[in-house]
Amino acid sequence: MQDHLRETIERFELSPATCRELDEDGFTIIPGPIPTEDLSQLAAAYDAAITSADPDDVKVGSSTTRVRDFVNRGPEFDTLYLHPPLLKACCRIINEPFRLSTMHARTLRPDLPPQNLHVDFASDRRGWTMVGFIFMVDEFRHDNGATRFLPASHLWSTIPTALLGDPKAENPGQVLACGPAGSMIVFNGSVWHGHTVNRSGQSRRSLQGAYIRRDAESSENLPARMLPETLSRLSPLAKYLLGLPTPD
Repeated sequence: MQDHLRETIERFELSPATCRELDEDGFTIIPGPIPTEDLSQLAAAYDAAITSADPDDVKVGSSTTRVRDFVNRGPEFDTLYLHPPLLKACCRIINEPFRLSTMHARTLRPDLPPQNLHVDFASDRRGWTMVGFIFMVDEFRHDNGATRFLPASHLWSTIPTALLGDPKAENPGQVLACGPAGSMIVFNGSVWHGHTVNRSGQSRRSLQGAYIRRDAESSENLPARMLPETLSRLSPLAKYLLGLPTPD
């Protein structure tokens, strides 16, 4: 493990309740790294980044609008993927060297279908490949499309028949991950999850990302996208987590 990462995680311990939720349920909600008084500034930076994004970086899906590569969109977002509790959770779940695979904005538009229940990475003989995180730019509520999880589903050896029918349907075991703006969901990439319907009449904003094993295939080549102004501000820890060359 790279020294800067080791130093960071050795200074921080997850609470017993958080460890239990990650191990048994497959997800937890923790305070994010942005102070409450700075959330409006972050939200403004989010909106500005969305507005100025190159069209090639924008993907309009059936229910969400996604803008990729928020590592390069300003220092306001750096603390999200460097949050010590998140890194500690990665060490606990992945349990081997890891790197940031993606970080993007995702705006859930109102009155559109829910997302299929799904996993991001199936478990394998080595264990779990991915830890995801969702930072709530806006609060997540029952009426605005909060992400639903099926607790303990990362431990399943087979897929229940009910999930093979209609993956959009409500599941009796689902739990909605609700919280105030500034909260962060941290989850095992093998837990079943998906956003619900946004019935609030307003868009709901989030910043999402994933850490994966260092040798796993990534959906994005973040090192190839690094801008000079981004490189100039990155700490050695950030460079290591992005898979960039670091000083010995």
